[in-house]
Amino acid sequence: MLQIYNTLSRSKQVFKPIVPGKVKMYVCGMTVYDFCHIGHARVMIVFDMVVRWLRASGYEVLYVRNITDIDDKIINRAIENGEPIAALTQRFIDAMHADSDHLGLMHPDQEPRATDFIAQMQGMIGKLIENELAYQADDGDVNFAVRLLPGYGSLSGKSLDELNAGERVAVTGGKRDPLDFVLWKSAKAEEPVDTRWKSPWGEGRPGWHIECSAMSCDLLGEHFDIHGGGADLQFPHHENEIAQSEGALYGKDRTPDDAPFVNYWMHNGHIRVNEEKMSKSLGNFFLIRDVLKSFDQEVLRFFMLKAHYRSPINYSDAQLEEARSGLVRLYTALAQTPQAKTEITDPQSSWVLRFTQAMNDDFNTPEAIAVLFDLASEMNRAQGDEKLMLANTLRSLGGALNFLQRNPTEFLQSGTKQDDGLSAAMIEAQIAARVAAKLAKDFAQADAIRKDLLAQGIVLEDKPGGITEWRRA
Repeated sequence: MLQIYNTLSRSKQVFKPIVPGKVKMYVCGMTVYDFCHIGHARVMIVFDMVVRWLRASGYEVLYVRNITDIDDKIINRAIENGEPIAALTQRFIDAMHADSDHLGLMHPDQEPRATDFIAQMQGMIGKLIENELAYQADDGDVNFAVRLLPGYGSLSGKSLDELNAGERVAVTGGKRDPLDFVLWKSAKAEEPVDTRWKSPWGEGRPGWHIECSAMSCDLLGEHFDIHGGGADLQFPHHENEIAQSEGALYGKDRTPDDAPFVNYWMHNGHIRVNEEKMSKSLGNFFLIRDVLKSFDQEVLRFFMLKAHYRSPINYSDAQLEEARSGLVRLYTALAQTPQAKTEITDPQSSWVLRFTQAMNDDFNTPEAIAVLFDLASEMNRAQGDEKLMLANTLRSLGGALNFLQRNPTEFLQSGTKQDDGLSAAMIEAQIAARVAAKLAKDFAQADAIRKDLLAQGIVLEDKPGGITEWRRA
């Protein structure tokens, strides 16, 4: 039975979808004004894992992840570049998709862009004004009146007095209260024409928070199962989504019997670099495409899922090297056994049950991966049909996490670093030279070649029939 840690209740809860057998999930996606970094990679990898496990568990999943394609940062970057907003955002949407593909991830079922949902946002803003939870200020902006909505702060667990305006929520002279947040931004004379839309409140553009409320409600309904995102979005973004969505639906008179906007809130932990939160302001962030120049995509995925999704991760090359070593161990076990052509024949085996129990415990991937390592160890001791069965189980369980689906030799021969200096052709040439030395009975030279390759991270394994296989350490 699947349990999910619900940020809203601050506890693990048994997962019960609104419609039996079906799951509707919304995840906050990227603001497309630059290339994606490894913080974005964690969100993509974590919720890719969640969707895969839900589907493996028999659920029909509708996975929606939005794209923010209108935002102050986007506008500023477009002005700096002297290019239209649409050209800038499309370029980085294409780059995001390329990064996701290189990571070996599924695309969401739907990927709505904010600029395609302006009418829905305006409709929700209109309802909030009608429900006396929003007002147009003297500066033209339409703001949400936070103190008028009972229960605001339930997600962050803070009282109104403890809260502040928060990241990305500008305090302007037009607001009645510093906690109020903007729903519709009045256009400024100096802003480009492609950054504004007509509305009942004058030309302008949506605030950041309203887009996710409008898109999720339009595509998934006013009440859906799971909403995910990074821990940094818990406040103010997700707090404000709840306020807007429930405020538009119920007004000020929401009762405990009314269905919540979302049943389960999931938040993945931060990426840290040298024990500091990764951020562009600190200059300690790494682009996905740059990391993949040095490390295999499966290594990056393995690194992310070795930790529980709610835990912070400390990023370093050493941590990625450690992740690769773990995958090498698993693929080395698989390399000793021919790939089976059938699925798992014993779904009640202790390995399957342990793995399932781990994943059903709030997607406990570290424990699930520990099962894979135990399984690999058992494989190394097994023989014959038992070994084949264990190998098939390892591949199948690894596949639930999007691991161990490649030819083991291909992975084991893939380089750790792009500039590691030894190509496959160079290694094969050295192996040929070693064979020639052995035929000439120059065993000292053959041994020297083996040692030289080992010093460069290449392990040789002599097999029956005069075959020599190699892998990178």
